[in-house]
Amino acid sequence: MVEPIKVTTQKEREQHLQKAHFNPFLLQSQHVLIDLLTDSGTSAMSQNQWAAMMQGDESYAGARSWQKFYKAVHNLTGFEYILPTHQGRAAERILYTYLGGKGKVFISNTHFDTTRANIEFSGAQAIDIPIEEAKDFNSDYPFKGNLDTEKLKQLFKRHKKNIAAVIVTVTNNSGGGQPVSMQNMKEVSAICKKNKILLILDCCRIAENSYFVKHREKKYAKHSYKEIAMEMFSLADGCIMSAKKDALVNMGGFLAIADKELADACMSLLIITEGFSTYGGLSGRDMEAIAVGLEEVFEADYLNYRIKSTAYLCDHIKKIGIPVLYPAGGHAVYVDAKKLYPHIPVEQYPGQALVCALYEIGGIRSVEIGSVMFGKYDKNKKLIPATNELVRLAIPRRVYTQSHIDYVIEVFGEVLKQSKNAKGLKIIREPAFLRHFTAHFEMI
Repeated sequence: MVEPIKVTTQKEREQHLQKAHFNPFLLQSQHVLIDLLTDSGTSAMSQNQWAAMMQGDESYAGARSWQKFYKAVHNLTGFEYILPTHQGRAAERILYTYLGGKGKVFISNTHFDTTRANIEFSGAQAIDIPIEEAKDFNSDYPFKGNLDTEKLKQLFKRHKKNIAAVIVTVTNNSGGGQPVSMQNMKEVSAICKKNKILLILDCCRIAENSYFVKHREKKYAKHSYKEIAMEMFSLADGCIMSAKKDALVNMGGFLAIADKELADACMSLLIITEGFSTYGGLSGRDMEAIAVGLEEVFEADYLNYRIKSTAYLCDHIKKIGIPVLYPAGGHAVYVDAKKLYPHIPVEQYPGQALVCALYEIGGIRSVEIGSVMFGKYDKNKKLIPATNELVRLAIPRRVYTQSHIDYVIEVFGEVLKQSKNAKGLKIIREPAFLRHFTAHFEMI
């Protein structure tokens, strides 16, 4: 479908932003020109997905659509026990609530916001151990999403029996959308098996990660994207997927597990909170669309266009002087707001200042991935900042054309010109968890 875009003036956008308390999540979508807030659930579905939806079987139990969904997920992941959920964070809540609790520890290359929130809400601790190469935004290291295996071994010794699971996120969203190598996944898997620790693959962008493995690990140059994904699944004990990413749909997700005892425990939580085990919060139409999307996402032409489109934006704004995390990941471009706005201290949230500037100047909506999203407070309520102050430009799948992206590049040119005049913000209202979604800000 074609979605109309409403053009607003900068004065109108300034008013909209003030009304939204300087938080792009609180903007109304009709006031946004180019929406790069997230790639989650914002894909355009194909003609085959729309056709499949017309065959949706809405039976409460054992629907034909469930059988198609199960077959597609099982064939891809190899896991026998599959629990459908309405989106990825529901699967996270089910699994990590069951595994977590006070004293428990989860280890990841980098936990994303909802993952960390579900873990910490249970009383458990979430620890990130990305590799050192991930800290260098300008190097061309091919797999900056990798998990540090030496640190993993040390954490196993330190926490012993308190480790609930290791989570490898592919691609590593909070780490700049950077890919994880197959070699790293094999090493992590071997360490987990040796220590009898559960290994979970957060696979919502598994197809995009497979693209990088094929083109950056020589051993996999002749493998298909789907074959690479299937091998990576075989190294894990289970997986969580938000189908709103690499299943190319607007709603859906699943939890897939190899162990029957763990699956049975999670199924009980699924039925209590999501729905019966053969629909789990999804309509038959949703399951039909996911089954098709899980096939289409591995098509070579699609992945080639997807990855190169993201690189196009990254390369062009880098060329005009915008500091970015390089090389580009699969689904988004990450801008280093702290470097762009060196005059704004971290406690005044330079990333939030940039998302406001992008909207005011060009009507572009993006999201802060920094101390608003991941910052914490010490006992004196002083901010403990995040590792990085980034802004993510997440590109919806099969939605925008090159002309839209060229416009984004032009807006960044104007943002750069006005960078010295940018002002920081302060938080005047926030919830206890996931504050970036609903927090209110004031300009300083």
